[in-house]
Amino acid sequence: MVMEVRLGDVVRLRKKHPCGGDEWEVVRLGADIGITCRTCGRRVLLARSVFERRVKAFLARGEPEEPARSL
Repeated sequence: MVMEVRLGDVVRLRKKHPCGGDEWEVVRLGADIGITCRTCGRRVLLARSVFERRVKAFLARGEPEEPARSL
């Protein structure tokens, strides 16, 4: 089952970043997930499968996406 990930989610990963931070914000969604360290600002791109394995906890959830409207 695919983990529901939203833009703006704040997650804690299993390992700390070398800067000492352990909180990451989701900034890009797709086959790859873009995350930014909330301590140093470093941006990392992880494959969705790798991201799902490394997530330990969701600290805050982003806004749910609105469904696309058809005209």
